[in-house]
Amino acid sequence: MSDVLLVLCTFPDADQARQIGTVLVEKQLAACVNLLPGVTSIYRWEGKIEEAGETLALFKTTQPAWVAFEKALTELHPYEVPEIVALKPEAVAEAYAAWVMREVG
Repeated sequence: MSDVLLVLCTFPDADQARQIGTVLVEKQLAACVNLLPGVTSIYRWEGKIEEAGETLALFKTTQPAWVAFEKALTELHPYEVPEIVALKPEAVAEAYAAWVMREVG
């Protein structure tokens, strides 16, 4: 079993997602980030149902880097309560997991 984590995070737009994603890759807190613009989110905020266009970012990081990754993402993120959800994949290709582990400091 690898220590790879897949982290989901939404951003208000692709530019902010790209900027923050780039910083986290440069700091070696993530090996990669995929940006999926055009996501529509429907959620309850302060008692009201809201709908917003967002960009979903899929970060690849590691369990050992999780605390530093989450702290940096929270500090950089423009939302008061950012969506930061880490998933532990049940299976990851061995070569890909090794690459992620090498790229994340």
